[in-house]
Order: sequence, then structure tokens, then C-alpha cells
Amino acid sequence: MPFTDDAMPVSAGMRTEDFLLRPIREADAELDHEAVMESREFLRTWEQSSWPEDDFTVEANREDLRKLERRHTAKEAFTYTVMNLTETRCLGCLYIFSTDAGMFRRAEISAIDRAEWSDYDAAVYFWIRKSDLADALDRRLLDALRPWLARDWRFDKVLFVTNEQFEQQVEMIEKAELPLAFRIDDPKAERDFLAYAVR
Repeated sequence: MPFTDDAMPVSAGMRTEDFLLRPIREADAELDHEAVMESREFLRTWEQSSWPEDDFTVEANREDLRKLERRHTAKEAFTYTVMNLTETRCLGCLYIFSTDAGMFRRAEISAIDRAEWSDYDAAVYFWIRKSDLADALDRRLLDALRPWLARDWRFDKVLFVTNEQFEQQVEMIEKAELPLAFRIDDPKAERDFLAYAVR
């Protein structure tokens, strides 16, 4: 189902005993910036880019979040912030894209074991701030996302995508026993992205 289809549900988020997941807002700029800058070294690896630069400001982040909020409202793609339960600390971010998004149309996608890209409803990316990786918050988020995407979004098939250089996240996803379904060769990236299937 296309993301812009009026019948497609868009989740308001979820709350667990560990975190709150909700749509990101421009007003989250300061908390989000703090998490981004703490995690900038591995985010550059995850993004395969120079973002965020060392001089990345709260105001520049606010403009980014304004765009993400508009994109979310327009149902072009969806961005959620991961917060602690009192919403005083940003723990990370989650992005949900349609598998027919432009970023995938320009990429060369290689299937593993005869998988069909068009069979999947969404591609999901996420990161958790560096200081919260030690207690496996990323794995708990992954475990919570799987039923949430099926229940609240009614997605039949979902892909979790990461960069093959982001070894910590690759290892975490593989320990969750999600099979590798696709390699994504983006001409703008030096190394492949890996897409793991949830069925």
C-alpha cells in the first residue's frame, strides 16, 4: 500500500518500560542535537557521510527536524524520536521509508536467495545514541519494533536496513536471527547497505 494512501494507518508511536517512541517534532531540536553530537562518529559511519559535522548547530538541526516533520505529515516518509519516558533525553531515532522511495530507485539492489524487493512494504532504519548501546537498548528497540510494525502499521513484510560498515548494528540484527534479504549499492555510498527481512 502506498504511504500516501488515505487508508494506510500511521502509528502515533508506542511506549514500553524502556522508552517512548513518537513522531519527531521541530521542538525536539535541542534534545535530538545532544544525542546526535554524542554519537556523531558512528553516525558518520552509519550514514556513510560527513554528517553531522563537528560544527553542526542546534539551529541547523532544528531546520532538519522541521523538514522531517513536514515529510511525516505529508506521509512521504516517517521519522520517530526515541525518548526516555519523561521525554527529557533523546535516545535515538527511527525512519520508515516506502520501498519505492527515490533513494532505492537510484540504487542497485541485489537479492539474496530469490527475494523480491517489491514484496516488502517498508524499509526501516534506526540508531540509538552511543552511551545507550552498552545495555542493549538497540536490541530491545528492535524487538519492540517488530510487533509494532505488524500490529499498528499492518505491514506484512518489513526490512531493517543498516550499513555494512556499522558492524555493531549488523551484529545486533544478525543475533536477532533476521535473514539478510538484499544488498543495496547506493551510488552515493562507498559501501553497501544491508536489508534484513521480517516476515
